[in-house]
Amino acid sequence: MGGGKKRPTIKQMTRIQTRKDQPRKERKSGKLTTEKKSLGITLPDLNSKKVINELKTMKVLTPYTVASRFDLRLSVAKDLLKKLERKKTVEYVSGSKNLKIYKHSGS
Repeated sequence: MGGGKKRPTIKQMTRIQTRKDQPRKERKSGKLTTEKKSLGITLPDLNSKKVINELKTMKVLTPYTVASRFDLRLSVAKDLLKKLERKKTVEYVSGSKNLKIYKHSGS
């Protein structure tokens, strides 16, 4: 018929006691913490011939393809495409709220 909470074994009690003795940061710093990869936050040089030629070789210009090619965050890639559109380097073709598609302008 039940009867309440079971008592922990001696091994469980020693484990609980050693955990209480350790500082909190040491407990959390296990194998789960991995070093985060720092992605580029700065925009590539828009006047660079290398960047422009690299963009011209790409069939589709979406924020995702630009971000993966230049190892950028998506938000940075969106800003890059907007700046290139203002400079008339690329043209906005179509898209929705979530996806924008660009193409190279004639020049």
